[in-house]
Amino acid sequence: MTVAIYPGSFDPITNGHLDVIRRAAKLFEKLIIGVYDRPNKLLTFTTEERVKLVRRAVADLPNVEARSYVGLTVDFARQVNAHAMVRGLRISADFEREFDLAMMNRRLNPGLELVCLMASPEYQFLSSSLLKEAASLGGNIDDLVPRHVSQALKKKVGGGNVTNVATAEGPFL
Repeated sequence: MTVAIYPGSFDPITNGHLDVIRRAAKLFEKLIIGVYDRPNKLLTFTTEERVKLVRRAVADLPNVEARSYVGLTVDFARQVNAHAMVRGLRISADFEREFDLAMMNRRLNPGLELVCLMASPEYQFLSSSLLKEAASLGGNIDDLVPRHVSQALKKKVGGGNVTNVATAEGPFL
């Protein structure tokens, strides 16, 4: 069975993530969404909440599952017998970062292949950080995330309450 992982913080999962997931699910027999438990950034949702949001978003995809993990992504790949890691690329800066990560991952796990999927044009600008900030300022994010994610995010950030949004980068909008 060809297994791939799609790792990330998914704080929260967006329609851009789902676009990559749906496309990757067609390429692999099994796709495991790895929700990283301890990313080096401030989070809005707990790990349990992020996993639940992802699971609900991919419930219609029979060959896709979501689970959390801690530690090196290459070790997670070994644990689930994945031979490929999927990543989405939005802009050229994503390529540079993913290239560096791919070289380190290749060194740590030579059998893990990287498969990059270009973001669809309608999602090239979309990031979870921008999304959370827009939501916190009362912006309409309904067409950028699944409905249940929009509702969860509105509850978390309270529409207009910027202090509830945790981003490492600070304000953008």
